[in-house]
Formats: sequence, structure tokens, C-alpha cells
Amino acid sequence: MSLNATPSANRLHIGIFGKVNSGKSLFLNTFTGQEVSIVSDVAGTTTDVVTKAMEIAPLGPCVFIDTAGFDDITVLGEARTEKTRQAADKCDMAILVIAMPQSCVTTAQEIDLSEEKEWYNYFLSKKIPVVVLLNKAMDSDIVTCVKEIENELKVSPIIINAKSGEGMEAVKESLVRKMPENFELPFITGDLVGEDDVVMLVMPQDAQAPKGRLILPQVQTIRELLDKKCIVISVTPDKMKKALIQELKPPKLIITDSQVFQEVYENKPEESMLTSFSVLFAAYKGDLPYYIEGAKAIDSLTVNSRVLIAECCTHAPLTEDIGRVKIPNMLRKRYGMNLKVDIVSGTDFPMDLRDYDLIIQCGGCMFNRRYVMSRIERAKEQKIPMTNYGVTIAHLTGILDKISM
Repeated sequence: MSLNATPSANRLHIGIFGKVNSGKSLFLNTFTGQEVSIVSDVAGTTTDVVTKAMEIAPLGPCVFIDTAGFDDITVLGEARTEKTRQAADKCDMAILVIAMPQSCVTTAQEIDLSEEKEWYNYFLSKKIPVVVLLNKAMDSDIVTCVKEIENELKVSPIIINAKSGEGMEAVKESLVRKMPENFELPFITGDLVGEDDVVMLVMPQDAQAPKGRLILPQVQTIRELLDKKCIVISVTPDKMKKALIQELKPPKLIITDSQVFQEVYENKPEESMLTSFSVLFAAYKGDLPYYIEGAKAIDSLTVNSRVLIAECCTHAPLTEDIGRVKIPNMLRKRYGMNLKVDIVSGTDFPMDLRDYDLIIQCGGCMFNRRYVMSRIERAKEQKIPMTNYGVTIAHLTGILDKISM
């Protein structure tokens, strides 16, 4: 096991769930061979979600998520349980740790597995593969405990000892067998370009751009294009015309920041395809056809409508922020200043979306695809239209049908 430079959002996310003091944190430390989580006999030691990025052969780059016990009854238990639920939305795989109760050491008393069963069934309903572990105690009645788990969960647990390390190889083998099919993410740029194609990236370096570096979608897209052996040209909007004049032939594809969609569209060569980082990530992390369909709801908004802007980043608001300032301004210019716009960031995404007429989601570069899709599924279940920053701006500027996807 070793550290890896793969961005966390692109790794296989494996969540560790179980009751308080079931041995989740000790299992994680033993399995990874590192002191990732604090371990104690005091109930509720893991008070918040703990993440650890690792490279595990043959799974590859992973992120382990150690969660608070889902039966936490402390003062902050409800808040911790909510964090555990949010962590579940990010998981590509789940490990459910069941502690062998002391009653099983000397008696055949039944185990209360009602909460484990509820979570197990939740993961199955979301098509998340689950590995069930029985963390045994010394001299316990293993047979009785195994039978109880098999009866309730309809699955045979892997018997481990989180302290001694017994059973860790079996856990690893099970994770490999249960790894989701086709987990490898598709290309950000899909099949739009290939080797030797010229790709121009138009990237404003305004107040939104972090000082001295590029934002994650730009970095990941550039790296992918280099891996594809493309010829990459990076410019700011004011240098786009000059760069095009100097090129012997127009670029096959132009990828721009969505906020300058209109400007770039008006200045691009007719034969060059056009898209944006946000649109590319809409397909890479989310459901692009659903976003395009959701954009139609923009035309049905009224002055009394309510829109939710959902961004994944938790950066400080900026004067030219695309999600907090520019998109709301574009909507209010069309529908009036009384249009209600709510903004959430990070994992603060409402469970109940029924008060909204439209949800506009950012590209989601900071989250894995599983979590972004969990938001989409929630919107679909509640029949609330949902779209994306780039798709919204392309729709509002009237060029959505001109964008390559």
C-alpha cells in the first residue's frame, strides 16, 4: 500500500460503517497499516468522518471513509449520524462491521441486527456492493453469531479480528471480487478528440481564478489531453483571437470556461467544436442528458420561482463568482429581482427539494461520481428539474444546441 497522486474525487470510495465501538477505526488502521483514526474503548470516539487516500493492489487508488457509529446516542449523535448518511452517498463500496457482543462469549443470546439490516438493505437498494465483517471477540460463540447474521442479512460474514489482523487478506479479496464493474471513469473529453488534434483551452484569470494555480477541472483536462497526445494551447479570452491567427489550422476543439461561452462562441472558427469545462464534467461526473432536459425548466420560471444553486466547493464567496453571482444575475435579468435563489455548498444539499422549481449543480469536480449521482437521483425521485452551470449558461445565451458533448 502506498500513497498515490490520483485526485481523491476520482478514486474508488470505500465507506466503513457499523455501530459505536464495533471496531471500525481499529479495522481501518489495521487494514491500511497506518494510524488513520483514533482508537479508544470510549463510545463515540470517531466524532466525524475520517478519510484516507491509499493505493491498494489490485484495487488501485482508493479513499477509505471511517464514519461515526450509526447508533450514536450522545448529545451530538444526530449530527454525526447525518454525516454518516452523507458519507454513504459518496461510497462506491461499503464495509459493514458487526461487533460480536459480549453476550455471545458465554451464551447463545440473539444479536440485535435491526440497524445493520437497515443499512445493508439501503446499500443494496443503491446498488452499492457491501462486504460484511464479523469482528470477533476472544472465546466467542462464533457459530451462533454467524448464523444470526446469515438469517438476518442473508449473507455470510467474513470473520476478522481487527486488533490482531486476522482476516484482512480475506477482506481484500472480497473487495476485489465485489468491485463495481466498469468503475474506471470515462475520459473527460470523451471521444471528441484524439492524438495530434489541436485543442484550445480558454481560461479567464479573473477574481475567481486562484492565485498562482489553475482550478482542478482545468488541470485534469490538460493532463488528459496530454495523455491523449493532443496539442494543447492555453489562452485567456483576450488572447484567443491572436492565438487563432498564429495557428496554421483551426483547433478541432475549444474548451472554455462557461462564463465566457458567448464571447468564445462569437470568435471561434466555424469548423472548431466548442464546449466548456462544466459541460464536460456534467457528463464525466453526472448525467448530461438529464441536465439538458432539466435546462428546459429555465424557460418555465417566473418571478415567484425558487432556484437552488448547489456548488461542491466551499471557497469564500467572490465578487465575480459564477454560481453565487453571475448565474443568479442572469436569471434575475430575465425574470426579475424577486426571483428567489438559494445557495448551498459542500455537502449541504437538502434532503427535501420540493420547495424548488429548479436545481443548478456545479461541475462537481470536488466530489466523486457516486455522490453527484446521489444528488441527481434525489432530484429525480422528487421530480425536481436539475441542470448544470455550463448547460444553464449555454441555454441562457442561446447556444446550447451549438455545443459539442
